[in-house]
Amino acid sequence: MALQWVILTYMVAAEAAVAILLTLPSPKALKSRIVSLISLILQPLLFIIPFAAFQLLDIYWKNEHRLMCTGEICTAAERDRYEKSMYKAQRNAVLCIAACLLYWYVTSTFDDLNFICKY
Repeated sequence: MALQWVILTYMVAAEAAVAILLTLPSPKALKSRIVSLISLILQPLLFIIPFAAFQLLDIYWKNEHRLMCTGEICTAAERDRYEKSMYKAQRNAVLCIAACLLYWYVTSTFDDLNFICKY
């Protein structure tokens, strides 16, 4: 299961790097090369949307079927493990949402730059 989150983390990092490349000021010749490179990268990055959606569904399902540990019968270790799993689920949900938002930002910025570089 940890491999999925590592892949998603690397994809978010790659999307952030692409977003930074797109927003940096540069000469028109360099910008057109960057835009052509990004056009090659955007198609494989499209799989991030269904992958992140599947991960969000997995988080939701696990949250609905998680044993609650809030009563007095829980030990301190069980309570700590429950809280840690909740924090990890929240972190992973933020990661999935960031992946989708960054992909949207990159594609919208790319479309604008592609239009600018043509004219």
